[in-house]
Amino acid sequence: MLNRALKLLRTYHQYSQTDLAKKLDISNSYLCEIEKGEKTPGIDLLTKYSITFKMPVSSIMLFSEQLGNSSSTQKLRIAAADKILRLLEWINEKETLEENA
Repeated sequence: MLNRALKLLRTYHQYSQTDLAKKLDISNSYLCEIEKGEKTPGIDLLTKYSITFKMPVSSIMLFSEQLGNSSSTQKLRIAAADKILRLLEWINEKETLEENA
């Protein structure tokens, strides 16, 4: 889920993968792997995202499934974060379709 959130952050702010990779000082292929969910970014990289997008690391971490234990509160947080991402992805797709029309 974190990978989806990071990709949405990038696309919302209209960065290409290449531009964001340069800004974060990582390779384009590593950014691609992060966005596909094949790699998990460390706290140092999330801090760079935080600075780049001017938002707290804690807000980005909301979308990490790896936090804490599997309590009912944790499950609720994950479900809420997933619904937020689905809504944002839907908005992004709708805007993309409108721009291409």
